[in-house]
Amino acid sequence: MYKDNIKDIENVITNYFEGIFYGEVDKLAPCFTDSAFIYGDINGVPYKKSVIEYLDGVKERKSPNDLNEAFKMEVVGIDIIGNVAMVKLRVPMLGYNYYDYLSLTKVNDNWKIVNKIFTHVA
Repeated sequence: MYKDNIKDIENVITNYFEGIFYGEVDKLAPCFTDSAFIYGDINGVPYKKSVIEYLDGVKERKSPNDLNEAFKMEVVGIDIIGNVAMVKLRVPMLGYNYYDYLSLTKVNDNWKIVNKIFTHVA
């Protein structure tokens, strides 16, 4: 069971990484529940968006790939207990060194991101 869950979560994270790196909203959107929220700060400035607002931002910006950035995103850790999981990611892109914490749960047997919090570390 754990091995199946970890594999499924890793697939979500792969789609998440590729979605934000290449600006592929069609790949990124299914990673989230419709009611997910994104909270964080960028250089100390608070950030709060619904998943729809977040996806619109990804769609409208130049992707890290378009800006010829190297793909350096990585999983730092995954913690799974039952049908919930917490994933810590390092997401360097667009001149920032982001750390993302993603809360996931199973929805109709599929792992989905229900919340994202993040910060930039200099």
